[in-house]
Amino acid sequence: MSYKDIVDRADEQDDGDQKSGWLGKLKTGLSRSSTKLVGGISDLVTKRLLDDDALNDLEDLLITTDMGMPAATRAVEAIAESRFGKENSSEEIREEVAAVLTESLEPVAHPLRLNPELKPHVVLVCGVNGSGKTTTIGKLAKQDVDQGRKVMLAAGDTFRAAAVEQLKIWGDRTNSPVIARELGSDAAGLAFDALEQAKTEGADVLYIDTAGRLQNKAGLMDELKKIIRVMRKVDETAPHTCLLVLDATVGQNALSQVETFKAMVDVDGLALTKLDGTAKGGVIIALADKFGLPVHAVGVGEGVEDLRPFEARAFARNLLGLEA
Repeated sequence: MSYKDIVDRADEQDDGDQKSGWLGKLKTGLSRSSTKLVGGISDLVTKRLLDDDALNDLEDLLITTDMGMPAATRAVEAIAESRFGKENSSEEIREEVAAVLTESLEPVAHPLRLNPELKPHVVLVCGVNGSGKTTTIGKLAKQDVDQGRKVMLAAGDTFRAAAVEQLKIWGDRTNSPVIARELGSDAAGLAFDALEQAKTEGADVLYIDTAGRLQNKAGLMDELKKIIRVMRKVDETAPHTCLLVLDATVGQNALSQVETFKAMVDVDGLALTKLDGTAKGGVIIALADKFGLPVHAVGVGEGVEDLRPFEARAFARNLLGLEA
């Protein structure tokens, strides 16, 4: 099955997904993470008072979702303060944990805001190969076009034919011009040409895909810095957003990826993909604690509607198996 077939099939499913709503999709997407927590917490509180051993077990359980020690400790301390030595239901404990996590996540829950005064607003999209960069660009482009924006796409991952092909498919679907060159072409030169063309044609937003070959960090760093340096010959303020796309299934490795890319470029915000494929969805909380970077969007499926702005309360409550 080709990439285009996969995307088209996902779109056919979007109508049904929209009927159940985004919250239903998020709940389903986080089910692998929430099932572990709901079952674990239920086992902890059944027929026992909340004592030190139970609190330690709870902390260990929370950490298994990759939310990190600081968040798990905060949640356990809050529960100990109000419920220690008492009999508690699973729902009462989950409500407490969800409230703590919501408080942690609200400061980083910011949709990607495009500046309408910029023509174009340049979004440089980074991430390791396989993280979902190109698909994320396509979904964001589709949403922008649906809102009446003029979008242009630049296939800056000039080493992967599949990335160029995928971006061209999204360009066709959104009627957005795609600037592409031969494989192995200079990515910085392509970005320069794309920005000039976007300015000439009055585009509202330019998304630039980039390579993610971490096995050669020095080469990748040089390439990203060159892209930025060359673009600033056209617009000294570009890029206006540097979006790092992370695959949620990698768990704690996402933290090291942020560290790596922050050393290369000024990362402005994050998008997390494939939350529906992991039992470690809590990694978003660990990212918020460590870096405090805005989480612009989360993805829980292949369809266009499966990438949405990140909502702290909805995420935290669904992670704990609660109604949002």
